[in-house]
Amino acid sequence: MTHPLYGGNKVRKLDALLLEARRKNARRILTFGAAGSHHVLTTALFAAAQGLRTGAILVPQRATPHVVDTLRASIAEGVEVYPAGGYAGVPYAFALARQRGDYVVPPGASNPIGTLGYVEAALELAAQVRAGEMPEPDAIVVPVGSGGTAAGLLAGLELAGSKSRVLGVSVMKGPFVRRHVVSLARRTFTLACSLGIGAPSDEMKALARDAASLRTRFGERFELDEQCVGPGYGEPTPAGERALSVAERELGLELDPTYTAKAFARALAWLAAPVMGSREAPVNLLYWHTLSSAPLAPLLERAPSLAALSPRVRALLV
Repeated sequence: MTHPLYGGNKVRKLDALLLEARRKNARRILTFGAAGSHHVLTTALFAAAQGLRTGAILVPQRATPHVVDTLRASIAEGVEVYPAGGYAGVPYAFALARQRGDYVVPPGASNPIGTLGYVEAALELAAQVRAGEMPEPDAIVVPVGSGGTAAGLLAGLELAGSKSRVLGVSVMKGPFVRRHVVSLARRTFTLACSLGIGAPSDEMKALARDAASLRTRFGERFELDEQCVGPGYGEPTPAGERALSVAERELGLELDPTYTAKAFARALAWLAAPVMGSREAPVNLLYWHTLSSAPLAPLLERAPSLAALSPRVRALLV
């Protein structure tokens, strides 16, 4: 519910990035994603409001209905698509795509500047807890793709003095996901302190200069579950499909099979079996929903049909 046009977690990340792009007199945002990237669609919508075009280097993704609709909506919003046959082809596609005046945004807008958006989110959460609007979560469940949401929450919770842990549910396979999130949290925390975000104390400023202590703190606060990936990124899982059904039936909540269904499925599993390895599961569990609550339908009214997409773009849907 971060924006009535299109919400979700990517809007927060773009706040500072689009300001930086304007400061550097950029003419276009050039970014990266899978075929049905929510980040690419969000970038196109909000960059256009700042008078910026959007180019995107896209890799193939499983052609679920949600992915197809998101790609069609992105095309309708004027995204200039540069297909890459796979992750190995991204550097070559980037070399072909880059133009003078481009401001390059990483996948998921997950660099320290973009991740500041979720530092602010954690500070908002801490303010709600202090105001008595909700109990302090023992842990927050969030999907982990490019890692910016989890990393920003880690950094912001530390700044806020919160005891909440972050339980990340990985949506892709890879040996460095956990290390990446902890590293991004550390760099974002240091940036936030240098900018005075959250009115950091002298103790926090000193901590920001101690990389080893920060890695240890974030490593203890962050837990990564890699059991929900299934066959791979963007591939639906039986647990995710059940979570989709439960969320719609019980809460009227829409999930997507790539990210939120897997995170919500893990949250349900933790509630049913309150043990995480050798540790007890949290009592107050906060599921942080990252999918836009705004319907895609209005964005699809002028979107091209699947058949009308160029063969190179259709090849991204596998």
